[in-house]
Amino acid sequence: MKDTLYIFDIDGTLTDSVPMYLISVTKAMQALGIVDIDTDYNNYKHHTDSYALRYNYERNFNKSVPKDLLDKFEDNLISAMNDFDPVKEISGAKELIDRFRGDNIPFCFATGALPKPALQKLNQCDIWCDERLLATSKTHESREGFVKDAIERAKSFYDKTDFVNIVSLGDGLWDLKTAQNLSLDFVGIGDKNKRKLIDNGATQCYPNLVEFIKELF
Repeated sequence: MKDTLYIFDIDGTLTDSVPMYLISVTKAMQALGIVDIDTDYNNYKHHTDSYALRYNYERNFNKSVPKDLLDKFEDNLISAMNDFDPVKEISGAKELIDRFRGDNIPFCFATGALPKPALQKLNQCDIWCDERLLATSKTHESREGFVKDAIERAKSFYDKTDFVNIVSLGDGLWDLKTAQNLSLDFVGIGDKNKRKLIDNGATQCYPNLVEFIKELF
């Protein structure tokens, strides 16, 4: 396993945070004066914070997003999240990350969220994260973009030129499609989208990370 890199999505894969976070995204945009918001987030071209902001800003104001607005949006997200109770982990998430660290198994994080909200969710669940292993939509609007960024970050962090195998873990159809587009192995987590994942080619799906730990170790 030490020659395999595991890439973790965060929302819905490591943290039980999807409903809260979607509400926070909407509130964070409203705080910027964006009133006409398309909340059908599942049907977005990119399931990322940076795309959500650009798409809704442009459709409201018919102009490009100011350069500093993404930072303001990120801070607004933190404020909106603080109105909710701390999120809880997906069962087994902390244990799995701790075991990977203890066994020197390479892993990294790739999330459509922005860095501050991503770190807050992980911290609330006491899940270890080094920011050098965290790739987000702050720099890449597309999921393929920040997953590739995560791989490069892992190569640098673990001082490797390449990995024999790369496994992406996620809960959404977009996670699966990204893995397929990049020719990565995929493991589905959670039951909510299990049927969709299997129908679209996923061969490994687990209800939570406890069951994945049993299979892996």
